[in-house]
Amino acid sequence: MLLRSCVNAPLPLATSWYALPLRLVIGYGFMEHGYAKLARGPDSFAAILHAIGTPAPSLLAWATICVELLGGLAVFLGVFIRLASVPMAIVLLVAIVTVHIPNGFSSIKLLSVDATGSHFGQPGYETDLLYLAGLGALVIGGSGPLALDRMLLRDPIAEEAFS
Repeated sequence: MLLRSCVNAPLPLATSWYALPLRLVIGYGFMEHGYAKLARGPDSFAAILHAIGTPAPSLLAWATICVELLGGLAVFLGVFIRLASVPMAIVLLVAIVTVHIPNGFSSIKLLSVDATGSHFGQPGYETDLLYLAGLGALVIGGSGPLALDRMLLRDPIAEEAFS
């Protein structure tokens, strides 16, 4: 009886609070990936894009960096999530198709452990799918509490979640 009430009892929070940890992790993750590409130099990322046969690699390198930085910031702050999710999803789908599918599903492939530490193989598409699922949840359910769109734009879906 006690176990059933613990499992089935709703948390004493509005259900829209699910969005806050999703926004923070997805937004920060995208910004971190964009910053890493910028810090290593956009030309380095453009060379990778060129090597996998991407057309206009310099343009797409900069576009990807901007999508990751600005889209990540939008998700982190909770503003324009539906708009920002489209190019973010495109970046993820392109990464899955061009880079990760040959590596399989798993994002963690432990190859060995020795005195210098753990050694991992190439990541699969698991993490990209998790990002896509999180973006989808935010698009469907809204940006939740503590979001700029709720404060600045008076988003009716976000408002509805609290009524």
